[in-house]
Order: sequence, then C-alpha cells, then structure tokens
Amino acid sequence: MEDSMMLGVEGIKKSILYGGTGEKPKFVTGTKVTFHFRTQLCNDERTVIDDSKKAGMPMEMVIGNMFKLDVWETLLMSMHIGEVAEFWCDVFHTGMYPIVAKSLRRIAVGKDPVDWHIHTCGMANMFAYHSLGYDDLDELQKEPQPLYFVMELLKVQQPSEYDRESWALNDEERLKAVPVLHGQGNKLFKQGRYEDATLKYKEAIMCIKNVQTKEKAWEAPWLRLEKMANTLTLNYCQCLLCMEEYYEVIEHTSDIINQHPGAMKAFYLRGKAHMEVWNEAEARDDFMRVLDLDPGMKKTIKKELAVLKMRMELKNEEDRLMYKGMFAKMAREQESLELENPEEAPLEQTGEEQTNSTQTSPEQITSAQEVTQEVVSQEEISTVLSSSDHEIPEQSTTQNVTPEQLEAVQTFLEQSASEETSPEHTTPEPTYPEQADQDLVSSEQMTPAETTPENTSQ
Repeated sequence: MEDSMMLGVEGIKKSILYGGTGEKPKFVTGTKVTFHFRTQLCNDERTVIDDSKKAGMPMEMVIGNMFKLDVWETLLMSMHIGEVAEFWCDVFHTGMYPIVAKSLRRIAVGKDPVDWHIHTCGMANMFAYHSLGYDDLDELQKEPQPLYFVMELLKVQQPSEYDRESWALNDEERLKAVPVLHGQGNKLFKQGRYEDATLKYKEAIMCIKNVQTKEKAWEAPWLRLEKMANTLTLNYCQCLLCMEEYYEVIEHTSDIINQHPGAMKAFYLRGKAHMEVWNEAEARDDFMRVLDLDPGMKKTIKKELAVLKMRMELKNEEDRLMYKGMFAKMAREQESLELENPEEAPLEQTGEEQTNSTQTSPEQITSAQEVTQEVVSQEEISTVLSSSDHEIPEQSTTQNVTPEQLEAVQTFLEQSASEETSPEHTTPEPTYPEQADQDLVSSEQMTPAETTPENTSQ
C-alpha cells in the first residue's frame, strides 16, 4: 500500500490499496461511472456504515449531474479502472452523506429514493423532517464527522456509450424529458396499455421530484413543479382506476387533496374509486365536492350519482338474497341436526309403546325364574324337613330324601316353568350378531338427510 498522499483538494487523503490497469479514463460531463463503495467511521473499530457489496449491487453515478455528495466525483476522477483506494474525507466534505445514504439504502431494497408515493399525515411529515428513519444516520446527521470511503472503480462509460435514463440526467435534461414522457404515457393510455402508461407517468414524476427537492418549498418554482407532478399523478391514478387498483387510487388522490383541497379531478377520481368499493357515503361526498368546485360538471356528476344509486340497489339486493340463502341453509342444517339427534320422548305414549311397556323383558323373566327356583328350593327343603324329625346332615341337605319326594319336586318345578313360558308371557328371542348387522343396514338406508326439505324437493 502506498503512503497516504494529499490530492489537490483540501481535506482529502488517499491511500491506494490495489492498483488499477490501463490509462486513466477521461471524465467529462455525462460520463457514467460504476463502482463499489464502503463507508466507515473514523474510530478504532472502523465501524462500517454502508457497503454496496453487502447490498448486492454497485453504485452508478453520472459526472456533472450535481450529485449531492459531490466529493465522490473528485474521488472517482482520481482513479484507474480496477483500482481500489481508501479516502479520508474531512467533515466539511461529508455533511450531506446521511441524506445520500438514506436514498442509496432505499434504492438497494427496491424503493423509490424520493418517496413520492409514500403518504403520511402532517405530524409524521414533521417528524420525518428531523429523522431519516435510520438511527445511525440520524446520529451522524446530528454530529457530522470525518469518514473513510473505500472505492473500487469498475467501469467508465462515455455519454455516447450508453442510453441515459432519467436518473442520469441533469436538472435541465430532466425538465425537458417530462413533456416527452407525459405524451408517451397519454398515447399508451389511449391504446389501453395502462400498465405501460403508468411507467411513463411515474418516470416523469421522478424527474420532477428530483428537481423539486432542490427548490424551496411553497415558493413559485416549487409550486410550478408541484402542479406538474400532480397532473401526472392524476393521470397515473386514472390508469390505476382502469386496472381496478381502487384503494391505491384512493391513497394517491387523498394525498393530493390533503395538500391541495381545490384539486377537482382528485375528488372526481377518488369518488369513482369509492363507488367501485361500495363506499356510498364517501363517493357521494366526493361527487358533491366536485360540483362545488366546478358547477360545469353538473351533467357528469348527475350521471355518476345515478350509477352510484343503481349499483348500491343491486348490491343491497345481492346482499339480501345472500343473507336469505344463508338463513335458509342454517334452518336446514338445524332441522337435519334435530333429526339426527332427537330429543327425549314425550310424556304421552302411543298404543304400541304402551303395549311394549307391559311386556316383560328377558332380563326381568330370567330374574323371576331365579327367584322362583330359590323359593321352590326353600319350600322343597321345608317339606323334606317337615317330613322328618332328624337333623340336617352337614354333607348334604337332601341325603335322606326318598325317590318319591324327588319325583314330586321335579314335577312341581316343571309345572312352574311351563306357567312362566305360557303364550301370555312369551320371552322375546335374543338378537344375534347377524340380525343386528341387518338391522343396522336397514336403518342406514333411510337416514335423516333423506327427509330434509332440500332432498324431498328433488
């Protein structure tokens, strides 16, 4: 690494870390340079603030394009292609870096650096004026300090070697490009190419906003540019309306109305967007505001109000039918649920239920038989005991019973069993597994769903 050497500019020191190749390029107004950069604090840790390589994209800049951090032009114009150099820059060269860094960070994540499409309330705008949205940049803005810039020059293109985009133009060229882009957008809109038209309008707005940032707010030059930007923004919104991006239309037009309450076209487009998303009250208010601002729009607004009324009537009818169908479906589902899960039987019983209730269940008959047999056994034993004065032997209570007595007892038991199984008290036969399966199939063939109103009407 070469020793630090002073350039021909006060407050800058350069150290070459890696030498470049070839002769030093020519840097004229309009020359496009592509490079990587790394910004570091002048502390012991050399804290990195930004690094284009980590962001994944190199930086592009056009010489003579009034870049806010003009010291970068000086640094790059001292380099060869492929060279890597470290520059120490004093604080009076780095005061604008926080603002530049904010734009570069937004570009790196795919956002527009001028924030023209971001809409915030007045309090948020006041806060944004004092904050850049990044803590490290806010701190650097409060207390400016010297910085290190490590630059790697990748490519140098002369003005005739590339197609210049709007960002690469100077202010005069940007203002000249605006009417051209405006006309191209209008032509594409008439052709129905709304998305392509939005790109032209947006590019024109970017050109205006870039120039407008260098003017003092609310003074004549700034207001003239603001009027041009609003016209293009409303054209942009008209394309969005055709693309059915209604909420974005409401957002952009509301921003214009907040800053310029007399923008009649903004009220008109917002009213149409509100109508498309069924905001009846908001749409009506916007259309009436159009009439206040321009009574000549009476015929157009009358037509729009008639369309609004018709659309809301259709919407209300659709809602009514939808809710009617929803309630009918709920009723069918409730009826089906009741059929599948019937409530407890009523107190009154049918004739069949009464007949069934008088019949004795198999369990009840079996229990009765057991009780009867027990009683008969007790009677048998009593009879046997009464016929003999001897004590009962421990081995068996029927040891001394005669054959005749046993025969009499057997006859008595048979007679009792025949009475219990008489036709008047016939015990139902048990249901076998095969029969149970058949019963289940037959019950499934007639489910409650088949008796619902929806199916019976078919």
